[in-house]
Amino acid sequence: MSNDMVLQKLEGGLLTITMNRPERKNALNPDMVRGLVEAARRAADDPEVRAVLFKGAGGSFCVGGDVKSMAEGRAPLPFEQKLANLRRGMEVSRILHQMPKPVVAQLDGAAAGAGLSMALSCDLRIASESCKITTAFAKVGFSGDYGGTYFLTQLLGSARARELYLMSPVLTAKEAQAIGMVTKVVPDAEIDTAAHELALSLAQGPSIALGFIKRNINNAEHLALEDCFDGEAIHHTRCGDTEDHKEAAKAFVEKRKPTFKGA
Repeated sequence: MSNDMVLQKLEGGLLTITMNRPERKNALNPDMVRGLVEAARRAADDPEVRAVLFKGAGGSFCVGGDVKSMAEGRAPLPFEQKLANLRRGMEVSRILHQMPKPVVAQLDGAAAGAGLSMALSCDLRIASESCKITTAFAKVGFSGDYGGTYFLTQLLGSARARELYLMSPVLTAKEAQAIGMVTKVVPDAEIDTAAHELALSLAQGPSIALGFIKRNINNAEHLALEDCFDGEAIHHTRCGDTEDHKEAAKAFVEKRKPTFKGA
């Protein structure tokens, strides 16, 4: 289920997906991209997966596309083939964003270019204090891919997205948190533990309800008000029939912490 460049580990309902090219700060190449799409599809489809932790090996998240490899040049491909290859790889961001399971991105070292785009497709981002965050595309003559312009505009608004893409500043983790790009910042030594604990808490949560919460928010990005209301009503009513809701109500009465089974 994994290749050497994308590691997968499922434990306690939490699937940890690790980009594994530490010698290149997890820069994307075709093999890694294929592995990421495969891992994202597995995360979405496997009923044993209740949440995802998305991270990079070697103390860095992902610096985006492998610019060094691009500079070396490869055999030229027709425009249509290059377009199809890119669009196929970009599916990782769409799947992570749309699947009905919470996804936490662990940002350490650097999150740049397509790496940042993928992080923005996730539901929550927890960063180490020394992490550097940048869109990067304009500095290498690219307009941006992997959904970053969509996610950043949805997250921060058009004006801020224009600033971050056109000017391409390098933000500290604290600066990114201050404008709403990052959920939480922790000391470097604590990032592994903090990100894992957050993701595991979601994996142990009321999975059906969390999935519908994510769908409600995704609906709000593009549906009209009445359609969003209809979706909320359907999803809320469905959650009321789950074992997890019944357990939570019972735990409330008994003044104890509920134990969720994801059913």
